[in-house]
Amino acid sequence: MQVAVSEGEFVVDAALVGELLEIAPQDVPALMRERRITSVCERGVDADEGTFRLSFFYGKRRARLSIDNSGRVIRRSIVNVPEPPAKSQAETATS
Repeated sequence: MQVAVSEGEFVVDAALVGELLEIAPQDVPALMRERRITSVCERGVDADEGTFRLSFFYGKRRARLSIDNSGRVIRRSIVNVPEPPAKSQAETATS
């Protein structure tokens, strides 16, 4: 599995993002434009120098790809993040 790297930018295939977030690949571009899929890129430091972590968020799902400088995927993880508990009526009234 590979991520394209060009001039410090990363290009991740919609098929991979769709697979990770459990959505159809053809829906990925529109969801990103609508900011319903968001992403973060982090650069490794110290012991992780030369690696990057790409995180994608959609609904309750978070997918992460750890890649090296060439774009090779080293590790991937997927987590379903629970929604925060609903506020009670008393909490809502005081917010």
